[in-house]
Amino acid sequence: MSATKYNDPLDFVDVEALQKLMQQDSSDQAIDVPGFTAYLRASVIGQDRVCEDVPRQINRRMALEKRTKPVGVFLFAGPPGTGKTYLAKKMADFLKRTLLHFDMTNFMQAHTASMLFGSPQGYVGGPGKLTSDLDATPNALVLLDEIEKADPDILKRFLTAWNDGFVTDVRTGKQISTTKAIFILTSNAATDQLDELSERYAEDPDNLRQSAVKALQEAKFAPEVLSRIDRIFIFKRLTGLNIAKVVTLEIVALVDSLGFSVAKGGISPEIVHDIMKRQDKLGATASSRDLARFIEENIMDDLIAAKGAEHKQIRLVKQGDAIRVELVP
Repeated sequence: MSATKYNDPLDFVDVEALQKLMQQDSSDQAIDVPGFTAYLRASVIGQDRVCEDVPRQINRRMALEKRTKPVGVFLFAGPPGTGKTYLAKKMADFLKRTLLHFDMTNFMQAHTASMLFGSPQGYVGGPGKLTSDLDATPNALVLLDEIEKADPDILKRFLTAWNDGFVTDVRTGKQISTTKAIFILTSNAATDQLDELSERYAEDPDNLRQSAVKALQEAKFAPEVLSRIDRIFIFKRLTGLNIAKVVTLEIVALVDSLGFSVAKGGISPEIVHDIMKRQDKLGATASSRDLARFIEENIMDDLIAAKGAEHKQIRLVKQGDAIRVELVP
C-alpha cells in the first residue's frame, strides 16, 4: 500500500477547530496575574483599580477544580467612554478566548430572544446565535453591552446560564454548558451614584457592593440579574490628562488604520484641548464613539487624499477652527 502524499500533516485536520480545543485546555489553568494586570493597565486609561482586581477575581475562579456555574458573571458599571467594553475585549485577547459580543440595545423587544436562543420548531429561523456560538466555543468570553436595555423576558433567559451552568437552545432543545464561559455585562445606569459610592467605599468592597446594588435597583435594574452577578466593577469618570490620553489614542488609531503614523509631538496641544472641551460639554452622554466620530469627520478626508503620498508620517496642526494634516518629510 502506497503512502498518501501530502504537503503538511495538518492538511488532514481542521486546524481552526483544533486550536479552539487547545484554547479550551489552557483556559482553565491558573493565569499570570501580574502579566494580566500589566496588560490591562497598559490598554485601558484611568481604571487602574479595576485592572488590578479583575485578574485576581478571574484567577481565583479558574483555580476551582469543579464548577457548576460560569467562571464569572461580572458587571462593568460606569459612565460611557470609560473603557468598559474595551476592557472586556482586552480580557478576551489576553486569555485567548473567543469574544461573543452582543449589543443588548438590539434586544429591547421580547420577540428578538430567538436571535440569541433560537426559534421554536415550526417558526422561521434556526438555532440561536448565543447558544450555537457557546456550543462551538464553550470557554468564550460573552460580552453583553448595556444589559439594562434588554427586554426583561430576555434577561430571564440568562438566569439558568448564570445560576445553573447551562442555557437551552429553543430550536434544538439542547442544553449547552456555560461553566467554562466568562460573562461580562456592561451598564451605564446610575452612573452619578456609583461614581460617588466608589470614592466613599474605595477600601470597603462589601459596603461598596451593597450600596451599588441598591443604587442599581433604584435605577430599575432587574434584581434577579443583580443577584446572579459575582462582582460589580465601577469605572471612574475620566478627568484631566486621562481624557487627553484617550483623545490622543483615538487620533493615533485612526491615523494608523489608514497607513500613516503620527510624528513625535505631532499632535497640536490646541487640537487635544478643543476636543476635550467638546467632550466636556456633552457631559454624561459623551462616549468614546462620539469622540471617534468627531475625529474622523475632521481629519479622515485629508488622510484619504494623502494616501498616495511618498511620506507616511504626519503632524496635525490647528488652522482656525479646522485641523490640517501635514506630511512630514
